[in-house]
Amino acid sequence: MPEKRTGGRSAAVLAQIRTAVEDLVRERGAERVTIPMVAERAGVNPTSIYRRWGDLPTMLNDIATYRLDPTRPLPDTGELRADLVAWAGEIVEHYAKPVNAALLRGGAASAGETESDCLRNRRAEAVVLASRSGAPFAADDIVDLVVAPIIYRVIFLPWTLTDPGLAERCVDRLLATGRAA
Repeated sequence: MPEKRTGGRSAAVLAQIRTAVEDLVRERGAERVTIPMVAERAGVNPTSIYRRWGDLPTMLNDIATYRLDPTRPLPDTGELRADLVAWAGEIVEHYAKPVNAALLRGGAASAGETESDCLRNRRAEAVVLASRSGAPFAADDIVDLVVAPIIYRVIFLPWTLTDPGLAERCVDRLLATGRAA
């Protein structure tokens, strides 16, 4: 697969597409957005979108998670609980924004049998966090006990994302398990 260019005109076009997707999801809901609509709003040819993402669910998943850049530095305070709470808090804060939640719901509704970029990126981050300080649990435990409850709330109970203790409770449940990796 050719490497995606991220600078200059390519970055500007990508920003136009992301803005178009976010605006259309806000206006119509993710289930009513189509690639031709996005292309028209962004002022690009639909083939440009298909070439980059292939299909609507892939594009929605990518747009839903692009602000949670997988190359951003993860919290590293030297204390595992604090790092996990800060990381979970980033996820909660991101998806507490209605447009990000709608994009995730739209992408998840048609994700199929493959792991989305959103989950793949969060799993990779969980691997890093689990490997620190000799954590007594595996990355999958972090996904199951911290990420999954947040994503469940994004999809089914979005109004509960404003709960200020959500990230801490998810992390504390994980730490209380004492599972061996």
